[in-house]
Order: sequence, then C-alpha cells, then structure tokens
Amino acid sequence: MKKPKLSTAQIWNMSMGFMGIQFGFALQNANASRILQNFGADIESLSWFWLAAPITGLIVQPIIGHYSDQTWSRFGRRKPFFLTGALLAAIALCIMPNAGVLAVAIPPIMIGAGMLMIMDASFNIAMEPFRALVGDMLPEEQNTTGFSVQATLIGIGAVVGSWLPYILVNFFGVSQTVLPGEVPDNVIYSFYFGAVVLVGSILWTVIKTKEYSPAELLSFNPQEVEETHGGLMNIFTSFKQMPETMKQLGWVQFFSWFGLFCMWVYSTPAIAQHIYGTDIEDSSSPLFNEAGNWVGIIFGVYNAVSAGFALLLPKIAKKIGKKQAHSIALTAGGLGLLSIYFVQDPIMLILSMAFVGMAWASILSMPYALLAGTIPLTKMGIYMGIFNFFIVVPQIVSGIIGGPIVKNLFDSQAIFALMMGGVSLLIAAVFAMFVVEKETAEVT
Repeated sequence: MKKPKLSTAQIWNMSMGFMGIQFGFALQNANASRILQNFGADIESLSWFWLAAPITGLIVQPIIGHYSDQTWSRFGRRKPFFLTGALLAAIALCIMPNAGVLAVAIPPIMIGAGMLMIMDASFNIAMEPFRALVGDMLPEEQNTTGFSVQATLIGIGAVVGSWLPYILVNFFGVSQTVLPGEVPDNVIYSFYFGAVVLVGSILWTVIKTKEYSPAELLSFNPQEVEETHGGLMNIFTSFKQMPETMKQLGWVQFFSWFGLFCMWVYSTPAIAQHIYGTDIEDSSSPLFNEAGNWVGIIFGVYNAVSAGFALLLPKIAKKIGKKQAHSIALTAGGLGLLSIYFVQDPIMLILSMAFVGMAWASILSMPYALLAGTIPLTKMGIYMGIFNFFIVVPQIVSGIIGGPIVKNLFDSQAIFALMMGGVSLLIAAVFAMFVVEKETAEVT
C-alpha cells in the first residue's frame, strides 16, 4: 500500500512549526555573539561558548529520533516532541538576554552560555522530529517538495527574527543604548516576541496535522515491522548500517556547516571591525550595536532569499538533478562569503548575503531530499538524528579551532574567519558532485 499524496495546504500546515523554530534560531544566530560579548566574552573565546549548542545537539538528536520513532500516544508520534521542545526553547529565549539581571553567584556570561545550550537542545527536540515528519507523511515523490516548503517557512521565520531588533529601534523607537555588561532593550523584547511566535506556530502544526498511526505506517512498508524493536542500542546498530548516500553526504554536510558556523559566530565582530571600523572590544558602543543590528538585517536578507529560492529548488532539481542543484547553490554561498572581504559599504553586504541565501535554502532541503528515499520508514527519526552528527561535528571542530586560528593565525581579524567559511562552502560544493543520487520521479 502506497502513502497517499498530500495537498499543498496539508504540506504547509505540517511544516508551519518550522517557521517558529527558525524564528527563535535566527534570533540566536544573529544575537548570541553580541549578547555574550555584552557579558564580557572576547573574540577569541566566542567560538568556545558557541560549542554548547552543537555538543548538545550531538547528544540529544539521535536519542530524540529514536524515541520519536517508537513513541505513540493519543497526541501522536512526533507532536509531543514538537511541543516539549517549543516550550523549553521559549523559556530559554526569555532568560538568555536577562542573564545579567538573574546572575547572583554565577557570572552572567556563564548563565548566557548555559541558556544558549538549553535553547539549542530545545530547538533540537522540536527540529529533528519535524524532519522525520516529512518522511512519515509524504510519499517519496513529494519529498523534495516537502523539504522545500520547510525551507521556505524557515526563511520566512528567520527573516522576521533577524530583522526584529533593527525594526524595534528604527520604527518603534525602542532603545539600543546600554551600559557595559547590559543587553539592549530591542534585543530583549525581540527574544520575548520570538518565544510567543515559536509556541504559536508549533501549536498550529499540532492542531492542523493528523499523523499516521503505527499500524498505518506499517501498512505502507510491512517488511520493516521488526526494525522498530530494541532499545538505545538501535542508535549504534543503525549508525553501522547507515546508507551509502548518507556517508557521501556526510562530507558535504561537514564542510557546509563548518562554513555556516564561521559565519554565525564571527559576522558581528568581523563586520563591526572590517566595515564599521569600530573597536570590537567595546561592545557597548553605539557603533558596535549599529553593526550588530545591521548583521541582523543581512541575516534576514539571506533568509529571505532562501525562502524564495527554496520554492524554485524542486524545479531546478528536477531539471538538472538534486546533487547538481545543491553544488551550484553551495558555490554561490561560498562566493558570497568571500566577497565580504572586498565590501566597504554596508549596503553591499545585502548582495553578498543574497548568494549565501541560495546556499542556505539548499542546505536546508537538498541533503534531506537526497537522503529520505534511502532510509527505512520505521527508522526515519533515528537516521535523521544520526544525520545530525554531520551537522554538529563540524560546528564542534570549528568551535574548538576557530578561536585559536582567529587569534594566532589571523591576528584577531575576524573577517578572515568569514573567508575560511567561504572556502569551506566551496569544498562542500565539490563533494556534492560525488553523491550517488537515487532516481525518483519528483513532483512539484
């Protein structure tokens, strides 16, 4: 028995929660370095604090994937994980920018780093079951469309999340003036709003989507009935049995996410230093905060481009192939990051980030579309969690070596960390061409 095709409305409804997750994720990406610097982190130690997020994901996502594969309640299979992750992430979003107020015996920077870890763990609890939901609900020929819709909603949420601090200052007059050790009001209020959007969008998906029961899933693929048995050792067994396509995509993912991590960690100090000409050690200065707000704007640009480009990806992939489409998009992103070195006017960063947006749209969809048809249906959650290894490991590597490289090799010039990220995306583009693609008739 074959899974029925879903309507366009059903695909959008089941992916709506991803918009809220990315809203919060965008606030984290655009503002975490800035908040940590407000609390006293120097540029060399920034990547060390960011390690909390990928290390948490490395542990959490395979476990969440395993249990979401084997969980069924009256609320569904994946839904309980969506909602739990959303509530925890919303709490962390509210606490992180207020770490300075809450700190009594513990330095605020440690509370901020701890909230970064809890926030990312919570995003992970919600995120990977969403990836698995596409495999659960859609027939194979709609996989590319499903992941592309997710990428579009991710882009929409991320645009608003990235731009919100700038909008609050320039359109609503919210203050961005702070004393040393404080976080601007516009950032704090943005995090509050992000918490509300996150929970609301997850509830939309929970209410609007009816998951298939275990009996229905097994009717679609009855030969896999025994594969759901077993405990946590299933994670290690599945890791050893991972499909060849996943191994090939591992290298693509490694260099893609190494480059992205460089961008997220170092964009604010790099742009403040290289383009605005400010002293990055003075994180309370108006010029530094202006640079920080503009980083939010250009991060919104790459997410806006991503949202639009994601809608084109199914047609592009159908015409030239998924791996070719992914390679071209990664090349555009690498060139976009490299171009920042030559920018003098902040406005020109919009063009650089537009190219990064093409890569981001593809990173969020093409690897999963390439992978989904090769994964056993009853192990979708485990394998999506294991696939996350190839996302978090490069971030951990980048976090460990990034600070020493910036300090000792780049003489604390953060712009060269962005160049390193651009080269990494170009390497990922080369590896993408070596992925063996399963032939599938995709629909749009």
